[in-house]
Amino acid sequence: MDFTPETWYTEKNNVRQEGDEPMPGRADSKLKTLYLMDILREQTDEDHPMSAADICKELDDRGVGAERKSIYANLEVLRQYNLDIVKTSTPKKGFFLGDREFEPVELRLIADAVQSASFISQSNSRKLISKFEKNLSIYQRENFRKQVYIDQRNKTDNDAIYYRINELAEAIDRKCRVKVTYERRRLEEGSAVRNEIHIMTVSPYAMIWLNDHYYLICNNAKYDNLLHLRIERIKRVDVLEHEPVRPVSEVSEYTEKFDTADYSSKIFEGFSGNVEVVELRCAHELYETIADLFGNKLAIIDADENTFTVRVEAATSEGFIGWVMKFGTKMQVVSPHHVRDAVKATAEAVAKQYML
Repeated sequence: MDFTPETWYTEKNNVRQEGDEPMPGRADSKLKTLYLMDILREQTDEDHPMSAADICKELDDRGVGAERKSIYANLEVLRQYNLDIVKTSTPKKGFFLGDREFEPVELRLIADAVQSASFISQSNSRKLISKFEKNLSIYQRENFRKQVYIDQRNKTDNDAIYYRINELAEAIDRKCRVKVTYERRRLEEGSAVRNEIHIMTVSPYAMIWLNDHYYLICNNAKYDNLLHLRIERIKRVDVLEHEPVRPVSEVSEYTEKFDTADYSSKIFEGFSGNVEVVELRCAHELYETIADLFGNKLAIIDADENTFTVRVEAATSEGFIGWVMKFGTKMQVVSPHHVRDAVKATAEAVAKQYML
C-alpha cells in the first residue's frame, strides 16, 4: 500500500507526521469515542442523564460532529471497554455513567483523611482534593466541595514534603544512608520561638504513620538506637549512594530486616517500649475508649456495677503511663506491679509540683 502526505500515519510506526492532515472518518470516530467518555464522566450521573441528542450537541460544541445513530455504536464500544453505561428513563430518558472508580462517599473519606493529615500542607491538600474531584460529575463536585473543610490550624507549611518522602523511599529501597537537614522549634527567654537546624547522617529503615504524624524510623550514626524524625520537619535530604545503611540488627531487636508492623505495635502515644500484658480496672464509661484502642475482643476478667477489669497487651512506655493518668480515678493499673509503681511514682511527682 502506498502512503501519501494525505494519510494520517506512517507505514513504519503509525506516528503522525508534521504537516499531515487527519484521516477523515476513522480518526474522527476515535476522537468522538474519547470525547463521549469524557462527557459521560463529567456531565452525567444517576440524577443527570443525557439523551443522545444532548450528547450530539455537546460533541458539536467540542468541534466533533456526530449523528444520533452513531452515538449508540460509540456507547456500545465504551460498554465493551467495561464502562458502566446505564440507560434510564428517569428523571428523563438518556444515559449516564453508573459505577465509577470511586463513589462520592469513598472520596469523602479520602478527602477527610487528607485534610486531617498535618504533614500535608494546605496547598497540597487542595491540589490532592481537586484531583479526586475529577472522578465525579460536575453536579457531584458541587456537593463534594460543600462537605470538605480543610483545617488550616495544624497544617505544615512544608510544600516540598512530597519530594522528601520520595527521596526517603528511594534511600530505603536502595538501603543507602541519607544526610538530613532537620528543623526543631525551641522556646527562648521572652517567649521567642527559634528554629534550630540539625544536620545528621542517618540510616533510614521505614516511614510510618503515628499519632497523626508521618515519621521516618532511622538510626543516627552517633548512637545505637532507633530514632523518630517528623518528616514534615525534614527540610533537605541528600541520598548517600555509596554509604550502605547500618544493619538494623545493631540498633534493634530485628535480626534481618525492620518489621514495621511489629514495631508499630510497640509504640504507645509516640513512645516505644516492651509489649506486656496489663490488667486495668476501669469505670464502665471507659469501655468504648478501651474497645476503640485495643479492639472489640477484649478479655474482660471481672466486672461489677461500676467497674470492669480488662486484660490488654500494650507497650508499657512513658506514653502508656501518661495515657493511664489522663483518666484520673476512672482507670487503675492492677498489674504488672512495676507498671503500677511507675504510674504511682509519676502521679506523686505531678502532685508534688502542685504542693509548692
